[in-house]
Amino acid sequence: MKKLIFIFVLLSLFSCKDYIDKPANLVDKDLMSEILADLTINDQATFMFQDRNLEAGTRFILKSHHVKPDDFVESFKYYVIKNEMQDIANNAQEILLKKDPKADKYIKEKQKNNGIPPVIR
Repeated sequence: MKKLIFIFVLLSLFSCKDYIDKPANLVDKDLMSEILADLTINDQATFMFQDRNLEAGTRFILKSHHVKPDDFVESFKYYVIKNEMQDIANNAQEILLKKDPKADKYIKEKQKNNGIPPVIR
């Protein structure tokens, strides 16, 4: 009985591994941040042009960064499961604020007035 328990303990120790394997064409974290920043800008265009299909914009962004859509999706899943997406999203926000410094002032003003970030409302 002791040998059986020992075997199960050993099997449980060696069976622990990641939920997801590292993708073959993993997109670098910095590049992922740049892509997310560009996708955010593209997403804002959907509010201005609601009657248009803006899928071409997404394809253009991925093509301009030389990333295949499947590689982007697999890398996104990998970073989410590894809990690294928060850092990537923060870097993307910094990139956006560098592109439009007035946005930082607008966000801080809205937070001060309402106490609620503009995204949550």
